[in-house]
Amino acid sequence: MMTNFQTSQHPMKTIDIDGRSGRSTIYVGARLDDLPAALPPDRTVIVTDPVVRQALGDRFPSFPVVEIGTGEAAKTLDTLATVYRRFIGLGLGRDSFVLAIGGGVVCDLAGFAAATYLRGVRFGFAPTTLLAQVDASVGGKNGVNIDGYKNMVGLFAQPEAVWCDPTVLASLPPREIGCGMAEIIKHGAIADLKLIERLESRREAALALDPGVMADLVERSVRIKAAVVARDERESGERRQLNFGHTFGHAVEKVTGAPHGEAVARGMALAARLSCELGTLPEADAGRLIDLIASYGLPTGIDGAPEALIDALAKDKKRAGDRVHFVLLESLGRAVVQPIPLAVLEKEFHRL
Repeated sequence: MMTNFQTSQHPMKTIDIDGRSGRSTIYVGARLDDLPAALPPDRTVIVTDPVVRQALGDRFPSFPVVEIGTGEAAKTLDTLATVYRRFIGLGLGRDSFVLAIGGGVVCDLAGFAAATYLRGVRFGFAPTTLLAQVDASVGGKNGVNIDGYKNMVGLFAQPEAVWCDPTVLASLPPREIGCGMAEIIKHGAIADLKLIERLESRREAALALDPGVMADLVERSVRIKAAVVARDERESGERRQLNFGHTFGHAVEKVTGAPHGEAVARGMALAARLSCELGTLPEADAGRLIDLIASYGLPTGIDGAPEALIDALAKDKKRAGDRVHFVLLESLGRAVVQPIPLAVLEKEFHRL
């Protein structure tokens, strides 16, 4: 591990994840500028995209750079093949290190590339979006899309380290911040009422990207996900709770092309209403959660043609036979996973 990174002059919180696919250390409060001291100088390659490179390239360590395209459209097997060929051209060996600097797409694809190139080389992430800092960079899921279906091909492999730099968030547009806030809200909704309370009481400071407040929200959010992942890395049980809002969210994303965080916000609001309909959640808790989502500028209604959304639901990878493992709430801070027949979901969906 990167013991020399502890010499960073910036205040940091470290979170360790021990999974079957490896050990990962997350440094919340790190800085991009610290990375050269932590990485092998002659054997590291950066994977990024042109938007991130334009915004933050002057702060990149001076390692070779492999660029991929931007957005979900770039997260394909074709892009993966291009990255492998660049690795070969750069002479990457088993002692090399792959550093992903970017959002969730860059992290997902670079992690998959590193974990499968030469049957696996070391890799780490420097996530540059709030969404990636609290979601995509934590938990060891790596993968690519096929024909618009998200993460259909992938594997579990933990990044050796994740460096969450709060100063990079200032370059993000408000919509991107909202997408990250949706995941933080999700973590509070399933596991931490205190996080919900902090999101409510510190909303203005959070939306102004106050560094102390953001570091606190990111750390709390990451700790929730890290604890769940450590107990259930391969999503056989408890980890499914992290899909709260995602079952409908992924369907909305596929049908409408909405950003991930906004689709998940709609999915969480709908899952909260569904929890009420099925009798697991008090209406007051559902209303409080929906109000919180809206207060961060996120949508809470249903978007997309119902038939198309239901068709996407039917193809969800969380489906088991004619049922979908669906995450409901019992209260704010407490989730439960129930297999719900698609026919019931379809009926409730039309009613909502």
